[in-house]
Amino acid sequence: MKLHKEGLKSLRNELIILIILAYFSYVSNNEIIDILFIIMLFIFIISMLFFRVPKRKFERKNGIVYAPCDGKIVVIEETKEKEFYKDKRIQVSIFMSPLNVHNQLYPITGKVIYTKYHPGKSLVAWDPKASTDNERSTVVVENDKISILFRQIAGALAKRIITYSKIGDKANVSDEFGFIKFGSRVDLFLPISSNIETKLNEHVKGGQSIIATY
Repeated sequence: MKLHKEGLKSLRNELIILIILAYFSYVSNNEIIDILFIIMLFIFIISMLFFRVPKRKFERKNGIVYAPCDGKIVVIEETKEKEFYKDKRIQVSIFMSPLNVHNQLYPITGKVIYTKYHPGKSLVAWDPKASTDNERSTVVVENDKISILFRQIAGALAKRIITYSKIGDKANVSDEFGFIKFGSRVDLFLPISSNIETKLNEHVKGGQSIIATY
């Protein structure tokens, strides 16, 4: 396991505060400082868990749409995708709690043909309106068999969406394309002909769990 680069600055600052509190706790024998030290230690441990990136083996098989992140399947439904395709798609949404691994991975191999960042609100990530009203970032990847749109959506606690994808990039399945800090969701919009291989409330792992086949 390693720590994600997006969390190094936050973890450094938290560690500095933790060391300062530890010093004053040692020299002052003050109960309030002792309590602050314990709270800061808890925050530091939670942050380390949040920014962890576990080492995983990826199969990278063709014809499979892999989960782009860790989390829980909260939506599987036919809907109209209004930003790019403007037609009916199967939407699969994955909710990530603050304790899930929060980096995002390409669900298929192909070429990045569209990216767009949208500023927005901070509704809770499971709110249906979060997909269109919250801060979000959209990426579309296509190959000679399928085209998929996936969208990073900030939740009520999210502070920042990071998307590394650029138009023209080569997307390799299970390679990292982004990160969302502190609570979030990822929506997938798949062709109607896709064979959905997951179900509601299932917990999935990025790059390993199969969302659909094509």
